[in-house]
Amino acid sequence: MLIEIPQIFSPEEARAVRDRLEAADWIDGKVTAGHRSAQVKNNRQLPEGHPLGQELGNAIIERLTRNNVFMSAAVPRRIFPPLFNRYEGGEEFGYHIDNAIRPIKGSTERVRTDLSMTLFFSEPDTYEGGELVIQDTFGVREVKLPAGSAVLYPGTSLHKVNPVTQGARISAFFWLQSLVREDSERALLLQLDVAIQRLMQDAPGHASIDELTGIYHNLLRKWADV
Repeated sequence: MLIEIPQIFSPEEARAVRDRLEAADWIDGKVTAGHRSAQVKNNRQLPEGHPLGQELGNAIIERLTRNNVFMSAAVPRRIFPPLFNRYEGGEEFGYHIDNAIRPIKGSTERVRTDLSMTLFFSEPDTYEGGELVIQDTFGVREVKLPAGSAVLYPGTSLHKVNPVTQGARISAFFWLQSLVREDSERALLLQLDVAIQRLMQDAPGHASIDELTGIYHNLLRKWADV
C-alpha cells in the first residue's frame, strides 16, 4: 500500500523549514546506512541528534498525529525520530531495502520498520531528478511531491532516489512501527475506515455505521501487536 498525504505543512511553512535546513551543516549520509545500503548511498544528511533536526522532527510528529489519513493508514505504535537529507550535484541513492530494525540513538528503544515515510520540503520544479522510485506489489511508482506533502509506503519495498542533476532536494525521512504488522491487513482496515467515514457523511445515523465500526475494532483487536 502506497499512500500520498498532502500538505502536512503548508507551502509557506515548508519554505520556512527548507530555509532553516539550507543553512545547516550537512554530513555524509552513509552514517545511517546499513552495510549494503552504504554501497549505493550518495547524499548528505543532518546529523542524528542535531538540535534543529530534533525541533523539526518533533513538529513533524505532532502534525502527523493530528492527521486522520496518516493515523488511519499507519496505525502507528512507534515513530522513529525524523531525519533529514539533501541531494544535489548528481547525488543519488540506489535500489535498497531499509534495515528491518532501527535503534533510536540515545535510548534503548528500537523500531521495527513496518513503514517508511518521506516528507518533501523542496518544490518539485526547483530541482531535476530526485524522484523516489518504489517497487512493490503495486508495481513501480515514481514519487515527487509538492513541498509539505509526504508519501507512506511499506518498509519491505525495494526503493531508490534518482540522481538530482540540478537544484537541491531536501526532505525528511523516517520509519514507523505499526500496531498492525501486515501491510495487507492495514490496507483492509484503511479501506473499511474510509467507507465508514463516507457512510457517516452520506447517511448520518444509519444503523450500519455502528455495525461496521464494531467490525473495524474487532479486526484491529485481532491484528494489533501491542
